[in-house]
Amino acid sequence: MRRESLQGELPADPQPIPAPALIRLLHLVSPALPVGAYAYSQGLEYAVSVAWVHDEDSAFEWLHGIAGQGVSSLDLPLLLRLHRAWLLRDAQKVQQWNDCLIASRATRESRAEELHLGRALARVLVTLDVPEAGEWETARTTFATLFALACVHWNITVTDTLIGYLWVWTENQVLAAVKLIPLGQSAGQRLLHRMVGVMPALVDGVAAISDNQIGSSAISQLMASALHETQYTRLFRS
Repeated sequence: MRRESLQGELPADPQPIPAPALIRLLHLVSPALPVGAYAYSQGLEYAVSVAWVHDEDSAFEWLHGIAGQGVSSLDLPLLLRLHRAWLLRDAQKVQQWNDCLIASRATRESRAEELHLGRALARVLVTLDVPEAGEWETARTTFATLFALACVHWNITVTDTLIGYLWVWTENQVLAAVKLIPLGQSAGQRLLHRMVGVMPALVDGVAAISDNQIGSSAISQLMASALHETQYTRLFRS
């Protein structure tokens, strides 16, 4: 389902996504995209090590909580604003929301991850003939900034952009859970299926979030991210 508005509203009229935009979105959310997201667990590794997360159900509660209290209240509202800024060619707003997201990463590892993924996606987009990405290859940039740029460049609507970003985050986290808990492949697919069920409501609520409401209240994840920095054995970088 696609919904579009320059003002950030998401009208309810369903329209099929055009094939070229759909194919580009699938390319952008593919785990084969060489940005290195597979190396980060965003605190999940610590959560597993202390048994906060220990099976399929607790993994769902962890991911659902972070998606609801972090990704959909911080990342997605800023992504919406970045998409709008790129669409309007407002470089000042792009920089403002980019810097806001970096400043909102509350731990050393989460900031390092954000900067790594942002620059990696910039390099990929340059090779895919997205010229505006070139100036971000060595800048302090975020994954969301370049994700929004690519979506605007390829005529992907704001709602499809939000859904695609949320899917990327969810899939990477589920893959990390499969390795860390560990879960079987079937359990991983069930976990993805359950997360897909909550995604529409998360995306639908993004447009109602005002500038001064943007932020994360996923406290357990922030604690896990900070404590992961000194974890003795680690498979992941965050």
